[in-house]
Amino acid sequence: MTEFNGTSLQFSYFVQQRPAVIAYFSTNDCQVCKVLKPRVAEMVEANFKQLNLVYISLDKHPDIAGQFRIFTVPTIVVFFEGREFLRKSRSFGVEELKNDISRPYHLMFS
Repeated sequence: MTEFNGTSLQFSYFVQQRPAVIAYFSTNDCQVCKVLKPRVAEMVEANFKQLNLVYISLDKHPDIAGQFRIFTVPTIVVFFEGREFLRKSRSFGVEELKNDISRPYHLMFS
């Protein structure tokens, strides 16, 4: 999982320039995130190799949180072809996330 270090404009450009992005929004104080983040990274690596996984710290980038309307952590936003496809916040399972991503991902990359 790559940590994003840039402006909200650069993040928008990042999303537009890649066919598939999963953005993991969190803060340093999020205890759930400490457990969930490595599990999400492992799931993406095992199942969705062409999905660009990026971590955004809301402590460092409140501008990005504002632009993408992130009000709670953890929040995961999945983008396909530059458009938001899926958003999961607060309480969700890794298996649920995997199932929600699977069909569109395989349609796009098969």
